[in-house]
This record gives sequence, C-alpha cells and structure tokens, in this order.
Amino acid sequence: QVRLVESGGGLVQAGESLTLSCVASGDINCLTAMGWYRQVSGKKRELVAGLTKWGVISYADSVKGGITISRDKADNIADLQMNSLKPEGTAIDDCEGELGNVGTAECNQYVLQPRDDGGQGTQVNVSS
Repeated sequence: QVRLVESGGGLVQAGESLTLSCVASGDINCLTAMGWYRQVSGKKRELVAGLTKWGVISYADSVKGGITISRDKADNIADLQMNSLKPEGTAIDDCEGELGNVGTAECNQYVLQPRDDGGQGTQVNVSS
C-alpha cells in the first residue's frame, strides 16, 4: 500500500495560482498512476487530473487549460499546478494512487489485487 499526504492548500483570491503537492510513501514502485480529485462544497467529487507511470496525462474537460499535473523523477510526488482559480468557495483537493501491475516481482501482490489508496486532502478556498 501507499500513504499519500497532500499539501499546498490555502486561501487565495480569484485569478491567482496555487500548486498542490502529493507525496507518496510505501510501495511507490508499484504505482501505476496518481490522480488529483476535487470536491467543491455542495458538488460531486471529480477526478480533475491523472498521470500514469508511463507518462500518459489526462484532464477533466471542466479544468483543461487551467491546471497542470506533473510527477518528480522519483515518482513519489505528484504536483498539481492550478492557474487563474475561479471563485468557487471552498474545495477539498485530494490525491489517489493506483497500485497494480508494473511488470516487476516486487509488485506481484497487486497484479491480482490492484488497489487505490488516497490521502486526507488539502483545503483550497478561492475568494472573489
């Protein structure tokens, strides 16, 4: 399993930028993907950005052009850069890591039993 800790949230003004970080520890070599989710108060939780171990990136249509997901070379930190934030009020941004088949014996336990682990999230408040 992996433990994920998010940071970087806070209070910002509409139009400003913010970068969130998600640090993974544990079986990081077995991570097939990491993703960032956002839940604005009163709305459904949404996957806004994902990045696979092999470099495939995807963004939700609702945020395309406004965010960038990246991962460090050690593959244990996933950053989410958010630009021109909208005054949506309070949101919780959290990250998840998918553990699965990466082709190594070290991760055999996740071949038949892949799993997702998530962090506690970080709060972002965008004021107008």
